[in-house]
Amino acid sequence: MKYKRILLKLSGEALMGNRQYGIDPERLAEYANDIKTITDKGVEVAIVIGGGNIFRGVAGASNGMDRVQGDHMGMLATVINGLALQSALEDAGIPTRLQTAIKINEVAEPFIRRKAMNHLKKGRVVIFGGGTGNPYFTTDSAAVLRAIEIEADVILKGTRVDGIYNVDPEKDDSAIKFDHITFDDVLRKGLKVMDTTAFTLSQENKLPIIVFDMNKLGNLLKVVSGEAIGTEVNF
Repeated sequence: MKYKRILLKLSGEALMGNRQYGIDPERLAEYANDIKTITDKGVEVAIVIGGGNIFRGVAGASNGMDRVQGDHMGMLATVINGLALQSALEDAGIPTRLQTAIKINEVAEPFIRRKAMNHLKKGRVVIFGGGTGNPYFTTDSAAVLRAIEIEADVILKGTRVDGIYNVDPEKDDSAIKFDHITFDDVLRKGLKVMDTTAFTLSQENKLPIIVFDMNKLGNLLKVVSGEAIGTEVNF
């Protein structure tokens, strides 16, 4: 395997499958099986998952809700998704721990860096819920922050498209895909990979990002093996 320790970033919407909202058990099972293929090969896996399938603080704020309250609701949504993913992973036979940035001791461990790294070394998948624990920060920022803290080799951003394009490929058939692109080129071209805070943090810490289609069976294994899947953002 090319990477020993990865941080997998999944959007909450990815868990919906073909539904309009909520969680699709079949999609969860597919993800769990894909993750098992790489843990069986000794890859250490940490996961950050969004909560957009349940609630977005930004959306709440646009409808008149207090932004801080909305973001706290979004953090709880990521914990719900984390619990669902933990259950699916354990059903697939993968020992898993859920750690949260906000204390919910009855359902999850609080995030402790040393404990998280110890879990990873023992072959357990660690899911980080609750974002950063602070409002105004996205789960993209949480993913980069946790990846740096646990000394991950790479951030794998699983999406429903197969990489980064010059324009939205779902809206423009003439979109051109990048196989490799630098951090500077992403900024110069104004491409949307992650929010600015997360992207800058990744750049400053020289942490590469690979954007790929997580919904295609076997892609996760290919990425971790070093195959040219998706788009790599590096220096």
